[in-house]
Amino acid sequence: MADLRPFCALRFKEPLADVVAPPYDVLTEQQVQRWQARSLHNITHLTRPGNDYEGAAGRLRQWIAEGVLQTEQEPALYIHETQFEGGRRTDLLGALRLEAFESGAVLPHERTHRGPKEDRLKLLQAMQVSLEPLWFLARGLSRLLNAAPAGEAQQFEYEGERHVLRRITDTAWQAEARCVLAEQPLLIADGHHRYETALTHSRELGGGEDASSRFTLALLSDLEDPGLIVLPTHRLLKAGVAVTGGEPAADLAQTLERLKGQVAAGTYRGGEFQVLPLEGEVAVVGLHRQVIDNILGKRSLEEYLAYTRDAEEAVRWVDGGEGVAAFFLDTPDLPGILRLAQRGEVMPQKTTYFSPKPPSGMLLLRLNSDQNL
Repeated sequence: MADLRPFCALRFKEPLADVVAPPYDVLTEQQVQRWQARSLHNITHLTRPGNDYEGAAGRLRQWIAEGVLQTEQEPALYIHETQFEGGRRTDLLGALRLEAFESGAVLPHERTHRGPKEDRLKLLQAMQVSLEPLWFLARGLSRLLNAAPAGEAQQFEYEGERHVLRRITDTAWQAEARCVLAEQPLLIADGHHRYETALTHSRELGGGEDASSRFTLALLSDLEDPGLIVLPTHRLLKAGVAVTGGEPAADLAQTLERLKGQVAAGTYRGGEFQVLPLEGEVAVVGLHRQVIDNILGKRSLEEYLAYTRDAEEAVRWVDGGEGVAAFFLDTPDLPGILRLAQRGEVMPQKTTYFSPKPPSGMLLLRLNSDQNL
């Protein structure tokens, strides 16, 4: 199903520690300024240019002309290892064919909104380069990655993590990797908005079936890799009626503990905690369908919901009057999410938060309708 290919990457000549940065959408404006101050060539000068898309594209062309970014001469796949406090994860990087969701090769699991797609499309149209890897999940990758041959390696420290990027040019191993992935669909982990945007841009560029314009930079993790950390995202409701029918809980800690292994959500309003039993396979889906959607009716989720991964922060928001109720969720059930995605069901936005995030800037993919992969 999935079509992953080796490619001639566009890479920074200088050490990666100062030029990589977190994905564009997890950075505040203050953090963007901090990363841009680290180096004149930090990737955020390209991924977060504000509204100056053409200026960023000009900067990219200048970097290529000056040799700051250089194109490799031999197609490769890349193994990316992340060592962090409490764990380690190994990923695969390559160029992934962009296909409509209807094909079943790539499965979304979250809804998207219009605003982020408009911004990223304007940037892609100006750049003609895939600047950040979209993140996907697959099965059976760990065995393949553990058996990879040796390759040129580049090491760097980043955000308290140790990273190793290894370049694999062995064509037999590349072919094996492609075969493993051709037998299964990929689940989008991070990058729903960017995937839809990349697909739109690909159709605009056109090109033959094998043109690089038909692909996007992709990072793939094994669904069962113990270093794949999945965190829940809690909800703050800004308006609505009280929720009834839950079971009282003594405090936040007890509420969160009682969610483990259950299809349920916690709630906090008026100084009281409850645990709400829900129907279905995945708690966040039941929470929206059976509770939030009924409370809000036709009102916009973007206007009336806020999100946080810090449950205590959600309580403070309610106590401070920033919202009327908080909803708490347990760690998402990835196999359950995959089952729903394979049935064509799309979950609410911010169903999952995967960590640690792969840094942007390790590799770039040029998108050209006249150049094949």
